[in-house]
Amino acid sequence: MDRRALLRLAAAGVGTAVLCGTSWQSAVATTAQPGQGPYGPLRAPDSNGVALPAGFSSRVVARSREIVPGTGLSWHDAPDGGACFPAGNGWIYVSNSETMLNGGASALRFDAAGTIISASRILRRTNANCAGGATPWGTWLSCEEYAFGQVHETWPDGSRPAVARPAMGRFTHEAAACDPDRQVVYLTEDRRDGCFYRFRPTRWGDLSDGTLEVLRAPADAVSGPVTWAPVPDPDGFPRATRRQVDGARAFNGGEGCYYAAGRCLFTTKGDNRIWAYDAVGERIALLHDPEAVPRGGMAMAGVDNITGSAQGDLFVAEDRPGPALNLITPGGTFSRFLQLPGHQESEITGPAFSPDGRRLYVSSQRGTQGRSRAGVTFEITGPFRG
Repeated sequence: MDRRALLRLAAAGVGTAVLCGTSWQSAVATTAQPGQGPYGPLRAPDSNGVALPAGFSSRVVARSREIVPGTGLSWHDAPDGGACFPAGNGWIYVSNSETMLNGGASALRFDAAGTIISASRILRRTNANCAGGATPWGTWLSCEEYAFGQVHETWPDGSRPAVARPAMGRFTHEAAACDPDRQVVYLTEDRRDGCFYRFRPTRWGDLSDGTLEVLRAPADAVSGPVTWAPVPDPDGFPRATRRQVDGARAFNGGEGCYYAAGRCLFTTKGDNRIWAYDAVGERIALLHDPEAVPRGGMAMAGVDNITGSAQGDLFVAEDRPGPALNLITPGGTFSRFLQLPGHQESEITGPAFSPDGRRLYVSSQRGTQGRSRAGVTFEITGPFRG
């Protein structure tokens, strides 16, 4: 999502008042509402079992424990967070592996026509690599989701070995999003009482040193001003980072995190909310609150990974009651864009657009078998707006 897209979001109306700096106080009453999406209803599942709107199609690009076609790489178990990076005339899609002991991340390289030309492992022998985030300098931050998890900086093209970044804190990491304007990295924490953090590198572009801060706000605040305070001991031992600062605001199960043009959006699966942090005004508000959806209307449940398109649409993974990908328009309407019938014991993970915005990558973490070894990674093509 670029700056023009976010300006469209801010000006689009009540559904996106949460993104407009002058309308944050009324955000709870104006959160996104269910409605008709820009692409129409979903069709019956295609030959790959993916239900999409008319004009869209899917292909399988990788399956867990199977050799990626045309390469020598066996795709990892439990594919999770992902992102795309320009690479020559093509691009690279990076995907995490949310498994213990043998986690990490792998990369698929595509040529200009979308053909896979190589695949490689870019991070090995780490634990529960869940989500993460791309940096402006072209690296992938792979986040470990366990009590003393770290952020690992990786190079999608494999040009350098991955490096752990302990200064970014040791906690149950979920996702990361870079804010080049304030030169910070936002971080979510997947705990029932998890916090929302930001990391201030001593030098932008170098994550080896800096200050970890935690967001402070009243315990029940859903909108209004916030402050930030340094975390005294980012190592998180013997006292967890989320318990070191008085007044740190707890969020119920932090998940996906996405930044664009002064706003950081993040999801909390425990209460099915999508939050918006206004980095300019240092305020929070809600973009989606199930309690604000009229009775009988479709509210999102199990919100997870989040990404955006060049048009300004947001794509939000939903894990319950079955894996789906929802679309929130700049006008504040949300609807189903993709559904995976038969994958009820799985999750939608890793949504990311190719650099030209024409292809969307997404995974079913545990496939139709509900097992980490049955993960499937898809490519979606069609008439995406913008």
